[in-house]
Amino acid sequence: MSRNAKTESAGNTLRFSTSNCPEKEYMSVAADTIQHKSFDFLGVLYESAVAGAAAGAVVETALYPIDTIKTRLQAVRGGAQIILKGLYSGLAGNLAGVIPASALFIGVYEPTKQKLLKIFPENFSAIAHLAAGAAGGAASSIVRVPTEVVKQRIQTGQFASAPDAVRLIVAKEGFRGLYAGYGSFLLRDLPFDAIQFCIYEQLRIGYKLAARRDLSDPENAIIGAFAGAITGTVTTPLDVIKTRLMIQGSAKQYTGICHCVNTILREEGSSAFFRGMGPRVLWIGIGGSIFFGVLEKTKQLLAHKRPLADN
Repeated sequence: MSRNAKTESAGNTLRFSTSNCPEKEYMSVAADTIQHKSFDFLGVLYESAVAGAAAGAVVETALYPIDTIKTRLQAVRGGAQIILKGLYSGLAGNLAGVIPASALFIGVYEPTKQKLLKIFPENFSAIAHLAAGAAGGAASSIVRVPTEVVKQRIQTGQFASAPDAVRLIVAKEGFRGLYAGYGSFLLRDLPFDAIQFCIYEQLRIGYKLAARRDLSDPENAIIGAFAGAITGTVTTPLDVIKTRLMIQGSAKQYTGICHCVNTILREEGSSAFFRGMGPRVLWIGIGGSIFFGVLEKTKQLLAHKRPLADN
């Protein structure tokens, strides 16, 4: 590799100088990005939003039963048994929220990442990925939290459908009921999003440098699975807290995050914070492979079409 070789994050271009071909001094091996003299914010926003929506829809549809089992394991108290019927309960309503939320997340993440990578030196690229992941998570939480509240209450058998859930939650708890557990959601998802995307991006950078080529679809999927499994493991206790606060409804067993933590420790012990870890890690690991695989493939397809649109 020449001294001009440079790598950037996922979605950016990996270039190698070629002394034998001056007219092709820089060769792109990242098919998912087209270089522009100026940053095409709207183009990146559109492509990222479409790719995020596609990836979110595929993952949610494929892995919803595992998520349902995870939620029921976290919600059960004492020695009660979980119910394995209706594992797809609430899928349609959940997709109605997941698709725009995923579009919003990637739509914010990708432009933010690319802007920050222009500001930070290359050896601080991880900071750009962490910050962009947190920004995407914060923006999408506006849609993700009500979606999660409705989904988890349907999964635990409190409501039969998303319209019924929304109507009854608002009637009994007010509009704020749709944002139950918002603080715990941010406590879980901001570090989750930041860490997962940082691990994914940094692994891709290292792999590209070592391989001196763009990554294949299976390689993107494997890296996504690894990033998801690691992040899912370390954030499981936060997910348990979020689940308990979101599904409690008007009963108000917990008054807040601290009260929830103390109550679980006192009544169920510290092991309760790791309930559902198996299904969660499986769900997020497989989900990471599907999400990032679909995400990168969709970005590549959209990037290939962009020159035709520009002409």
